[in-house]
Amino acid sequence: MRLTPVEDLKESDILAIDVLNSDYTVLLAADTSLTVEIIARLKQSNVTEVYIRTEDIPGEVEILKQDVRKEVHSTLQAVIEKHNFTDNSELSRLSETADVIITNILEEDDVVEKLYDIRRRSADIYEHCISVCSISTLIALKRGLKEEQVHDIGVACLLHEIGLKDLQIEYENIEIYDMNKEDAEKYKKHPNIGYQIVKDEDWLSDAAKDMIRYHHERIDGSGYPNKVTGVDTSESCKIIQTCDVFDEFICGIGCERVKVYEALEYLKIYKGTKFEKDIVDDFLALIAVYPVGSYVQTSDGEVAVVLRQNREFPDRPVIRIIKNKDGNPVKNIIIKDLLKYTTLFIEDIS
Repeated sequence: MRLTPVEDLKESDILAIDVLNSDYTVLLAADTSLTVEIIARLKQSNVTEVYIRTEDIPGEVEILKQDVRKEVHSTLQAVIEKHNFTDNSELSRLSETADVIITNILEEDDVVEKLYDIRRRSADIYEHCISVCSISTLIALKRGLKEEQVHDIGVACLLHEIGLKDLQIEYENIEIYDMNKEDAEKYKKHPNIGYQIVKDEDWLSDAAKDMIRYHHERIDGSGYPNKVTGVDTSESCKIIQTCDVFDEFICGIGCERVKVYEALEYLKIYKGTKFEKDIVDDFLALIAVYPVGSYVQTSDGEVAVVLRQNREFPDRPVIRIIKNKDGNPVKNIIIKDLLKYTTLFIEDIS
């Protein structure tokens, strides 16, 4: 699913989500196949953008355009898989790759004011690095970091899991404490292994090297492998620490995979203790708790689909009821804006 400007719509595009009027009545229903006449009607109704079906993961609105993500994934995988401990010559290519991501993000209008839908997925290490890079870049821009700091964050994110490349252990969808002792110790060393790989690279800044080394540290000293109690790691390190743990949770790297709202809840619980409070707040302002297109269960026992986000209240979206509390399909269109239904809450998400 992709959010698409109306002027970019084509005949045969199919709506993924209902298009709503300002009063939340349905202007066009999901699954409508667009025609020239319908597109003209959307323009006349002052609709500026709609969700259309793509081959992407249902409900996901990516920070990066799909063609850019595929290009970056291909480059990142080629560079990392070619790497060995006697030849680092290809790693510097990722400096340009990071700039591709940053430039793509900067091309979007009001990029740091949007609310992004992210869904959990499988533990593809390259997708993980790209997602951490994208979210960390957004937060760095939101916090007004300098251009060179944003660049360093981008490169460090693409490289931060390079220490996992040659680990012959199972770490997908398993908690560290459920690994055997030997595997757990090997896994915990991967940030230092990554640092050892890049520490002598003169094209990579010391700041970026520190981000790779410290991405699993926590501000209370509870991280690993260095347990930097009392060491004030940089703002950039703390940004990566926050974004990395979130994305690990939703794709299951070194932990059991959880739902997006559960990962966000973890950050809420530990902001100010394990993670920098202001950075977590900036993160929470960017990520939708319940992605558009996801199915949720309300406190009234109904099943609904998320139609739209409320920008200032990411946990109170606009939903369409599709099943009543008895589990029977709802034939009429029932739209509920949770900013108006103040006693109604989302209790679960599929």
